[in-house]
Amino acid sequence: MVDRKTIEAYDQRVGEYAALVAKQNEKSDPALLCFIEKLKKGDNVLDLGCGPGHAAHTMKNHGLVVDAVDASPEMVKLANETYDVGARVMLFAELDAVAHYDGVWANFSLLHAPISEFSDHLAAIRKALKTGGWFHIAMKSGEGEKRDSLNRLYAYYTRDDLAQRLERAGFEIKDEASGELRGLTGDLETWIAIDSVAV
Repeated sequence: MVDRKTIEAYDQRVGEYAALVAKQNEKSDPALLCFIEKLKKGDNVLDLGCGPGHAAHTMKNHGLVVDAVDASPEMVKLANETYDVGARVMLFAELDAVAHYDGVWANFSLLHAPISEFSDHLAAIRKALKTGGWFHIAMKSGEGEKRDSLNRLYAYYTRDDLAQRLERAGFEIKDEASGELRGLTGDLETWIAIDSVAV
C-alpha cells in the first residue's frame, strides 16, 4: 500500500525537513559512522528512504557505492541537487534485488510502512542483502499505528517485537541503541535502532 498522504507531507515540507536533518547532524551521526565502519570501500549500500541525501553523501564520501532511494519525488530532487548522489524514486514494495547489497541503511524510514506489510519488507531486504551483509534500522518506540499532526502514517514497535521480527526474517542482532528525538512536528519521541547481520 502506498500512503500518498505521507509522501505528500514530505513533498510539501522538503526544505523544512532538510533543515531539521542538517541540525540533527551538525557534527556527525555516530550511528551512521558506526555502520560505515562495518563495511569496506567499494561495498554496495542501499539507502532506503534517503530523504535529503545527507547519509548517502556521507557514505559515498567514505568510498561506498550508494543506491539512494526515497518515495518522495521532492526529496529525491533535493538530494540530487544538494549532493549529486544519483537518488531515485522507489517505494519499499519495489525492492526486488537479490544478494546485491553489502549493507542496507533504513534510518527512520520503514516506520512509515503499515505493520501489515512490515514483514514483507524485511523479507525483501534480507533477499537483497548478501549473506553477512549489514542492516541498520531505526524506528520510533511504541505500539500500533497512528497519523501525526502532519498526516504522516507511523507504525510503532517495542524493542522486543522489532528484534523478534528481525530474527524471523533472517537477521542476527549485533548492536542496538535507544534514545529520544524531536521530529518535524516538534514532539519528543523515543526510538530504537538495531544493527544486524544477514544470516
